[in-house]
Amino acid sequence: MPRSQRTVAAIIPCKDEADRIAATVEAVLGLDGVDKVVVVDDGSTDDTAAVADAAGADVIVHAQNFGKAAALETGVRHLRELEGFNATDTHAPRHLLFVDGDLESSASNLHVLLPPVLEGRADMTIATLPPQSTAGGGHGFVVRLARDGIQNLTGWSAKQPLSGMRCLTAEAFDAASPLAPGWGVEVGLTVDVLSSGLRIEEVPCELQHRVSGKDWSGQVHRAKQYRDVWRALTRRRVRKVLGERASGVAHRL
Repeated sequence: MPRSQRTVAAIIPCKDEADRIAATVEAVLGLDGVDKVVVVDDGSTDDTAAVADAAGADVIVHAQNFGKAAALETGVRHLRELEGFNATDTHAPRHLLFVDGDLESSASNLHVLLPPVLEGRADMTIATLPPQSTAGGGHGFVVRLARDGIQNLTGWSAKQPLSGMRCLTAEAFDAASPLAPGWGVEVGLTVDVLSSGLRIEEVPCELQHRVSGKDWSGQVHRAKQYRDVWRALTRRRVRKVLGERASGVAHRL
């Protein structure tokens, strides 16, 4: 199906966002071009699922926390099953909009990510965020690791390599599947999409979300991020080297 005839489905992975998820879902449902919102409750201990359902989302619940990448894959799989059940669905396969659950009303500004994908100018768009109203507690180690790793592998320099708000084609998602586990998902997406010869565009977007602080939980979160980003990059470096060696052998033969 031509891209211009497709619509967009939003996938929102979240955990313990009962206070924010309703406003986020309502803002995303109001986006022109989005005709479905799937929330994946990734092991919440609060009322996230019930609140998201009341706000108008399709809700899938993980009985325990499996991580962001797993939640995104669950959401996309659920969407494709729905499209498969409805033989008259002329918008399938939908483009995808990945949304963090804590954006609240600022999610209405995600509309800027859609036109480059809907119009065929990009295979994936990435939101670049303004300074947040509450400063984070990190020192930029994870961002530098991600940016340098992406550039070394692809030659492309990302302004905000860890941004999770993205609109992408079904083809781009397939090119990056299976997704890099955990918090390496964004870096893996970027490297895999570019390595497949597809196009990425970063788009400024006025979004506000919760940032990790300087307390112990914030430090633990950033340590896990660093670990997952390092793993995603290392696996892709190994894959690239093996691919180059295989290509060299084939060329000599």
